[in-house]
Amino acid sequence: METNSSRPTKLHEMLLLLVFLVLLLSLNPCESLDIDPRDEAALSLFRSRVQDPSQSLSTWLGSNCTNWTGITCSSDSGKVISVNLTHMNLSGDIHPSLCNLSFLESLVLAQNSFTGAIPLCFGSLYGLKTLDLSHNRFGGALPDTISRLGNLRELILSWNQDLGSLMPPWIGNFSDKLEKLDAGFNSFHGEIPDSLLYLKSLRYLNFENNNFGGNLQDFQQSLEILNLGSNSLSGTLPCFSACSGSLSVLNLADNYIVGGIPTCIASLEALTHLNLSHNQLSYKISPRLVFSEKILVLDLSFNDLAGPLPSTIAEATEKGLILLDLSHNQLSGEIPSKLTELKSLQALFLSHNLLTGEIPSRIGNLTYLQVIDLSNNVLSGAIPLNIVGCFQLLALILNNNNLTGVIQPEFDALSGLKILDISNNKISGEIPQTLAGWKSLEIVDLSSNNLSGTLNDAITKWSNLRYLSLARNKFSGNLPSWVFTFQAIRMMDFSGNNFSGIIPDSNFNLSLYYNNRDFARQPAVGIDLSGNMLHGEIPSGLFGLEGLEYLNMSYNILTSRLPDLEKMRSLKALDLSHNSLSGQIPENVSGLEDLTVLDLSYNCFSGHVSKKQGYWRFPGALAGNPNLCVESSTGVCGRDSVPVEPGKAFQEEMVEGPISLSVFLLSAAITFYFSIVSLFCSARARRYILETKL
Repeated sequence: METNSSRPTKLHEMLLLLVFLVLLLSLNPCESLDIDPRDEAALSLFRSRVQDPSQSLSTWLGSNCTNWTGITCSSDSGKVISVNLTHMNLSGDIHPSLCNLSFLESLVLAQNSFTGAIPLCFGSLYGLKTLDLSHNRFGGALPDTISRLGNLRELILSWNQDLGSLMPPWIGNFSDKLEKLDAGFNSFHGEIPDSLLYLKSLRYLNFENNNFGGNLQDFQQSLEILNLGSNSLSGTLPCFSACSGSLSVLNLADNYIVGGIPTCIASLEALTHLNLSHNQLSYKISPRLVFSEKILVLDLSFNDLAGPLPSTIAEATEKGLILLDLSHNQLSGEIPSKLTELKSLQALFLSHNLLTGEIPSRIGNLTYLQVIDLSNNVLSGAIPLNIVGCFQLLALILNNNNLTGVIQPEFDALSGLKILDISNNKISGEIPQTLAGWKSLEIVDLSSNNLSGTLNDAITKWSNLRYLSLARNKFSGNLPSWVFTFQAIRMMDFSGNNFSGIIPDSNFNLSLYYNNRDFARQPAVGIDLSGNMLHGEIPSGLFGLEGLEYLNMSYNILTSRLPDLEKMRSLKALDLSHNSLSGQIPENVSGLEDLTVLDLSYNCFSGHVSKKQGYWRFPGALAGNPNLCVESSTGVCGRDSVPVEPGKAFQEEMVEGPISLSVFLLSAAITFYFSIVSLFCSARARRYILETKL
């Protein structure tokens, strides 16, 4: 039996439930908001003229505005106030019916494939605050009717490569509310209108990658982002004094700016990103040019800056400078030890300067460092053992210096390394067994040093190898059986050493790139064993690698007959010269369409070579084979043409490396090097180094 005391409790619960339902309904008042009929008709007509393969606009049915993808209506009138069709795979011209949305405040058509000119009628959308047409294929000039949009706060036109002509002079005075103007990666030219220099409301200006010229002018408002990179601006650097407390990103890279860097630039106290690279800046870097602790990215590379590196270029804090790039200048003197106090540094680029002295012994203090590039300087001494403190290091690039010493066994602490380049130095000793711990390595270049010893099994642990060069050292002994077993390898260069014995008849089917012609279309797939003392037969498996593009085994003591080359359909360069190969040469060289370099000279080949075999494409390729009968254009059998001074051309090539194939290998290696250099960056480093390196 229900007691009287329980009745008020149940009544109270019912009242609470009713209040909850009312509140729930009040939170979703637009559940059945009807779109204005005239706006519905305008959008339907716009949709009928648009290509929509992804059916992104298939929800534009009925009168309920909340069901229409990308459409926002006023809760009071049902008028459309916002159209956002970002990244919907739409294309075609914009139908002028879109201009009938008279209450529109925001129009975003970004990241589609709309074409044609920007509609003139956009100028009738007087209430528009945001107009974003970026990442499309609009063309022609910016219509003057846009100047009627006096309420516009954001005008975003970037990444429409055919959109251009002169930037209209009214661009800086048509709206005193304009805060953001983004016209990057378009085709505008001429000078930047003076009206923009004085637009007080402007906070964000991006004209990157256009064709603006004239002298760089100072801006007279509190800009926060100024990106004028990749234009043709000239003159000297202004101080940007009006932006001293607001400017956080300044990108003037890839222009023609001259003179020195004024110390007043360091007075931009909010600056986090400064990119002045690829200009013609000169003179010394003033010791008074010290940036605040807020600076994250500082790039002054590819200029003509001279003199010593300043001992302090930014305030040292735990959350300060992340990327410092002073490469490709004329800086001289030693690397200041105070540079190692920039504890937050993740990437340090000082390459292609005239720096001398030793690598700072306290380099290991930079524990966040992921990339070190000190290449192409005149640095001496050994690689400091303290560098193991950079335990997050992904790329160590020290090539083309005068470094000495040995590779220390303790360097195995750098277990995350992906790129190691210490080539063209004077480093000696053997490869320590402890380096088996470098399991992340992808690019290794130890060439042109004084390294010696045999190849130990530590290298087998570098299972991710893509490029390995031990060329021009003093390595000796037999090539181990595992030498061709790296699955990801693309380029392997053991040339110019003292390797002896036979070439191991390994399982050549392990490498994805050596065996797959589709992979070979990527840069550089090759093997170079030239300039050693290898003897015996060439394993037949080498001539069955469909993906191999470059093969150089010249200047050895190889003996055997050559098998058919028909499987090597990707082959671009083959050099087997200066060996003792014998028998008849392959008949199917004419079918190798990609082959551009062939040298079989100075061997012991014999037999008859008909013109139809295609060897006429490679003058001198069969020289120095006295028993070879080469059919001439007249049908007469004779020896192939011999250089005026036999062997001279090859001797000249050996100064820098073996034969003309080295040019191909160098070109391919450089292309490959830069095509995968992004692999050295973690997610955070990529964000700062590759994306925000403005």
